[in-house]
Amino acid sequence: MALTRQEKEAVVAEVADIASSAHSAVMAEYRGISVTDLTELRAQARNSGVYLRVVKNSLAKRAVQGTEFECMQEGMSGPLIFAFSQEDPGSAARLLRDFAKENDKLVITMAAVGGQKIEAGDIGKLANLPTRDEAISLLMSVMQAPIVKFARTLNEVPGKLVRTVEAVRLSKDAS
Repeated sequence: MALTRQEKEAVVAEVADIASSAHSAVMAEYRGISVTDLTELRAQARNSGVYLRVVKNSLAKRAVQGTEFECMQEGMSGPLIFAFSQEDPGSAARLLRDFAKENDKLVITMAAVGGQKIEAGDIGKLANLPTRDEAISLLMSVMQAPIVKFARTLNEVPGKLVRTVEAVRLSKDAS
């Protein structure tokens, strides 16, 4: 069933709105994937904060015009599913990479972050970016390290004194 002009405009507006606020986008070819597998992928996407949508390529090209994902227009051909990361830049890439491991019919074609196109072979770099919580914990551990080292150094002085006094006592007891 063909979409009316109003429905097409609504789809373009919705995808453009999501694309304008997304951190990254990933495109994948989904030819040959069963409906149950796609339903499972959509459920995983909802749980991980990823907007997943199958859109006609002509509508997707219009939707990403004027956004940082405009660089992906030249690769839009074939049956594509679009994943936009809403929470952190690597979530869409992680979702599609993990799903592609289980289902070999899903082929990641390209991604984009900050106006830079990322080829399919480099998608692992994007997928391995830490989540927001992981990044905060890494930052906190880096900030905490000098304080912990200083506290250990201060604690070592009385500890060394106690060990020295104990060694003197043992040597006097032995003689």
